[in-house]
Amino acid sequence: MATTSSPFLAYDDKGSAASERTPPLVLIHGHPFDRTMWAPQISAFSATRRVIAPDLRGYGESPVVPGVTPLPAFAEDIAGLLDALGVGEFVLAGLSMGGQIVMECYRQFPERVRGLVLADTFPAAETAEGKRTRGAMADRLLREGMRGYADEVLYKMVAPYADADVAAHVHRMMTATSPEGAAAALRGRAERPDYRELLTRVTVPALVVVGADDEYTPVSDAEAMHAALPDSTLRVIDSAAHLPNLERPEEFNETLAAFLARVDDRG
Repeated sequence: MATTSSPFLAYDDKGSAASERTPPLVLIHGHPFDRTMWAPQISAFSATRRVIAPDLRGYGESPVVPGVTPLPAFAEDIAGLLDALGVGEFVLAGLSMGGQIVMECYRQFPERVRGLVLADTFPAAETAEGKRTRGAMADRLLREGMRGYADEVLYKMVAPYADADVAAHVHRMMTATSPEGAAAALRGRAERPDYRELLTRVTVPALVVVGADDEYTPVSDAEAMHAALPDSTLRVIDSAAHLPNLERPEEFNETLAAFLARVDDRG
């Protein structure tokens, strides 16, 4: 299927299931990116299954809603999109903020989720200092725009040794993001709940992935999630920072393919 738009979210919807046992793969991007961050995964996995990748509200081609966008609002948007597409059960993957949205989705509608992929993310609620930092950053983005921030954080999002084309793609995504959308998400994310207890009650297989050189969500965060989840696999991807799906797509896709095969086998 071609790139298209729902009544609210823009999204890619590509590929079709190899069998009835093959659930769609839903990919949730991080901040401040858009659905093109999943290009290597959409290309690889749409050959054998349906792959759906939305732009979250305030990002990419989706509408900007100024103010505050809490994680439950993102999750409700995703549920509404999947309802409109006739998708019942699915595997849900998210990176960074997208991973936290995945956790919120599982909190809201666990019966629809066949498997969880949590990449370069963490489940804890925001600290008081973190809330102040996110609020200040929201104010800065509204005042200055995205470029200065993008220049500052590029080589934490990807490793300093990352492929130049990958770094350029990441920088383009950040500078193309609406400051109003990014600020609304920052304010909402600052008020997120603590998902650590939720992880102990997850009843589906989970994959935890992290770049070995991720400074935002270090390997220790991934190890803690792996320990909390009843049925999980942990993969640390060498020579990658916060975006291993773009920095090391072959390794990321190999890991994701093995996980999806396991989910498919469970039926």
